[in-house]
Amino acid sequence: MKEHSKYILAFLITAALFVSSWLISYSINKHKFAVLQAAQNQMSLDILTSETQFDLLKDTTCDNSAASVFSDDLQTLAEKITYSEDNVGSEVEIDTLKKQYTLIEIRDFLLTKRVAERCHQTPISIFYFYGTKVACPDCVKQGYVLDALREQNPKVRVYAFDYNLDLSTIKALRSIYNVGDALPAIVFNGVTYNGFQSLDQLTSLIPTSTTTK
Repeated sequence: MKEHSKYILAFLITAALFVSSWLISYSINKHKFAVLQAAQNQMSLDILTSETQFDLLKDTTCDNSAASVFSDDLQTLAEKITYSEDNVGSEVEIDTLKKQYTLIEIRDFLLTKRVAERCHQTPISIFYFYGTKVACPDCVKQGYVLDALREQNPKVRVYAFDYNLDLSTIKALRSIYNVGDALPAIVFNGVTYNGFQSLDQLTSLIPTSTTTK
């Protein structure tokens, strides 16, 4: 009888541990989902706002400096995606947000190019192709360098693209600029630079004047 009671007690302890572990796991996953859902809802609103801004700014005059607001929004969206990836994990929802963000980036690039042509300016645009932290450890370091470059020269626009993102637009860009598998990759003025680029190397590429005659 005592032996039988030991088995029952052992079963109850095991069951309690299992249930406790399941509840903790469920609670963590529920919290992660809530964080992701909140980020997704906010970013959907941000993306809609940026789309509306694009329509308003595409006919802007040279005296209108509001075009820079669109790039500020891009930076905010990028930070939210990074936060979601680091704190929630790689989910289908995040992948969708990254695709939306990528298309917004390209629209910003086209807007900047259009305004620059009308105002006789030379935009400073950099395409940055990155991979996962595991496959491309230098990509993290390259990101910090590009942040420093933007702080050093606010006129620089950096468009970061996930090299492995399953999006036809990314594939087209990779093909147009002949971006190989060696990451990180930087595209500036139509020239592709594979591998890590230092701040000095990137700074040397930036023209001293952004106004054309």
